[in-house]
Amino acid sequence: MSGHNKWSTIKRKKGALDAKRGKIFTKIAREIMVAAKEGGGDPDGNPRLRAALTAAKAANMPKDNQERAIRKGTGELEGVSFEEVLYEARGPQNSSFILEVLTDNKNRTVAEIRHIFSKRGGEMVANGSVSWQFDHKGVIELEKSEIGENALMEKALEAGAEDIQDWGESWAVLTDPTELQEVSDGLEGLEVSGERRFLPKPESTLTLEGDEAISVAKLWATIDEHDDVQNVYCNVELPDDIMDEHGP
Repeated sequence: MSGHNKWSTIKRKKGALDAKRGKIFTKIAREIMVAAKEGGGDPDGNPRLRAALTAAKAANMPKDNQERAIRKGTGELEGVSFEEVLYEARGPQNSSFILEVLTDNKNRTVAEIRHIFSKRGGEMVANGSVSWQFDHKGVIELEKSEIGENALMEKALEAGAEDIQDWGESWAVLTDPTELQEVSDGLEGLEVSGERRFLPKPESTLTLEGDEAISVAKLWATIDEHDDVQNVYCNVELPDDIMDEHGP
């Protein structure tokens, strides 16, 4: 489903121009800093940091940049303090958005994001207005070459996972967000990347095509490009060709 993979945009933009690459590095560095501040600088015991470093590797982010961001997060180096904020919004075609934001100036950020939605036929809404359309889950993705479905199902359920899903190129192990670390540890011997995400509920997911799909994809891309927006979740399923041309 479109929007499942937090770092799918990074993978698609690996060959982008330096300016776009710099934006991607900035977002990843912020995530690394906050993850290290929250759970320490050792990725083996910090699933959020491990996921961020996996994204950094996929984006060809220099190792020095990664290590510097970790040291800023743990306080070994001086750095800007970022606040985590969750925003909800409605877009065109009755689409719903959840935005995960890291900002050092909340007033500036909310004004800029509100302007983007207003300009493209949407609006920011109070928290709780659209979040009921999503499930907050711990998500662990594994390459299909790592393990077969039946073996993974047995191993994951034994570790306390809720469900296993086929996401095309990868398996997704779904957990309660509070049990992400425990389930990740239970998948010992596998190359896993775990993080907390908002997944649109099947009954709340919209499927759009044509101009309606393009209007949502363009808004999605504009929001995703904002420096302070770390992740965008949307309850709309869009055709791959439209996402490739107009989306994030």
